[in-house]
Amino acid sequence: MSIRNLIDAVPMPVIEVDAKNRIRSANTAAEQLLGAGRERLRERTLPEWLPPGSPLMLLVDHVRDHGGSVTEYGIDLSMGRTKSDQLVDVYAAPLGENAGDLVLVLQPRAIMDKMNRHLTHRDAVRSVGAMASMLAHEIKNPLSGIRGAAQLLEGSLPEVEKPLSALIRSEVDRIVRLVERFEVFSDGRPLPLSPVNIHEVLDHVMRLAQSGFGRRISFRPDFDPSLPTIAGNRDRLIQVVLNLVKNAAEAIGPDHPEGRILMTTAFRPGVSVMVPSSGRRVSLPFEVCVIDNGPGIPENLMPHLFEPFVTSKATGTGLGLALVAKVVSDHGGVIECERLRGQTVFRMLFPIRKERD
Repeated sequence: MSIRNLIDAVPMPVIEVDAKNRIRSANTAAEQLLGAGRERLRERTLPEWLPPGSPLMLLVDHVRDHGGSVTEYGIDLSMGRTKSDQLVDVYAAPLGENAGDLVLVLQPRAIMDKMNRHLTHRDAVRSVGAMASMLAHEIKNPLSGIRGAAQLLEGSLPEVEKPLSALIRSEVDRIVRLVERFEVFSDGRPLPLSPVNIHEVLDHVMRLAQSGFGRRISFRPDFDPSLPTIAGNRDRLIQVVLNLVKNAAEAIGPDHPEGRILMTTAFRPGVSVMVPSSGRRVSLPFEVCVIDNGPGIPENLMPHLFEPFVTSKATGTGLGLALVAKVVSDHGGVIECERLRGQTVFRMLFPIRKERD
């Protein structure tokens, strides 16, 4: 493999600039980060791709003036393309071939931030699981007795008072349903996994939505047909995607004249997480996205979106997305949400299935 092919295979963005700050080359990851192909990148200098007064140019000047390599953390490369910050850690060093030539290696901070949030979500779900076990034992049994007593009393009550007994039974049933939703979090048994074609899952959810709550919304699939199967539980994956699509449809609302939901799959190398039980890192290159053009999620909720009891709905329980995060985590994956170019993107990353899985 040539050096050029090797650099192109590196999952982190790598950019080479000459003494006049013209971009000589960029690998595939750099193209994705800057949102342009390498031929287009070469048409402009590095400062033209950066926000005015970017600290990255100060770093470049420092390396040229003093020599040696320098690392800077948390440099913003958002350039106004998105509402969210695009923070990166940058390693800059002279190339040594020609005076002033530099190589820049960028590590998007968003990846580490997402991994940290994923761990927080997982811990929060575990806390809910412990509480669910307690609720099931301490609440469901007494509720069963209350419901039975109300049913027995109903036969001896005057007709005018019987609706009160029915109200007691109805409220008890509602509390039991809520507790049962909690019980899902306490199920620590490993999921039964088998090879699953995620595109069949997405197609199935799309048909369900189009025949019901999403009949007024335009659905657009954008799948990579070359992707292999994943090790998953088909029913749970349908539950996850259906939850995300239903949330997207509710966010768009019934009166949006051009409401649309885009469902995509892609291969995205470069993201991995540590498996606590084994101490090994697992690559998560299988990307599944549910994207809608609704008004978006309030900014203050974004960092806590997958935590239990967090919701922007007036009648929501705040358990739906927490359950989604648990199921994705049970599949060895991660989920994140961001607002990008006027769209809300829910992105799930899964490991590729191996034969031993």
